Amino acid sequence: MAPALTAVLLALLPGSAHAADLTVSDNGFYVDPDSSAQQWVNTHRGDGRAPAIQASIANVPTARWFGNWSGAIGTATGAYTGAAAAAGKRPILVAYNIPNRDICAGQSGGGAGSAADYRTWIAAFASGIGNRPAVVVLEPDSLGDESCMSQAQISERNALLNDAVAQFNAKAPNTWVYLDAGNPAWLSADTMARHLAAAGVAGAHGFSLNVSNYLTTGENVAYGNAVNATLRSAKGFTRPFVVDTSRNGNGSNGAWCNPAGRRIGAATTWGGGAEMLLWIKVPGESDGNCGVGAGSTAGQFLPDVAYKMVYGY
Repeated sequence: MAPALTAVLLALLPGSAHAADLTVSDNGFYVDPDSSAQQWVNTHRGDGRAPAIQASIANVPTARWFGNWSGAIGTATGAYTGAAAAAGKRPILVAYNIPNRDICAGQSGGGAGSAADYRTWIAAFASGIGNRPAVVVLEPDSLGDESCMSQAQISERNALLNDAVAQFNAKAPNTWVYLDAGNPAWLSADTMARHLAAAGVAGAHGFSLNVSNYLTTGENVAYGNAVNATLRSAKGFTRPFVVDTSRNGNGSNGAWCNPAGRRIGAATTWGGGAEMLLWIKVPGESDGNCGVGAGSTAGQFLPDVAYKMVYGY
């Protein structure tokens, strides 16, 4: 493993004697030099919030999300994984372009225009990575977001996810693909295990939990183990899982869309009760026009929200 990159922050909250001593380690993962947090810091160096956001958020290895905004997708994933490989690091990517994306909640709606378009897109995504090592979280929300879908839509989605796993196995053999499995507050472990099996988790490296959510690492580890218990009894196999810890430092208050008082969690690392703890959602990026992000759009970086997440305010 490459030597850890460590950053230490000593910052004071305005009007307070509160100080934070925060340590960030890359553990061999790639730090996105063009994340939304880093972009904001680059253009706001004189802002009093910038040092905390730099040290505690922008310096943490965090996933880059790819979708229909990414342009030629093979070029985009190739450039990103190539930069990570040149730095000797493992990048984290999110594929987020399934047709009828976020169909039930609607805050991040969109996705590929057809099943055929998605098959072409995901094949190019995998081809761009090629033989480089990478972690890919495959289509957050896709297996929890079925309550308002028809059976035909569910069957199409499962076929697309199975094909996506096959594409990565064929075109990006050193990529670890994690099918997204929602979070413990969404579906029962038994139900999610059935959804994962139908979507092709047997061919994937594993599954991901808590993406863009706030539930504690302990809750997610217990849920992941329960999902694996069902997979073992029903299908005869288990899979490793990863947990998104980017915003779970204070746990959940029951709301999922920009709730107040949340805090950043454990930085991206190996282990921690799961195969890896990963920052998949960038802290400070809005969940949509809701909560403390009222008036924003999904994915928009909100510096005040990010700053407060450093301290849990």
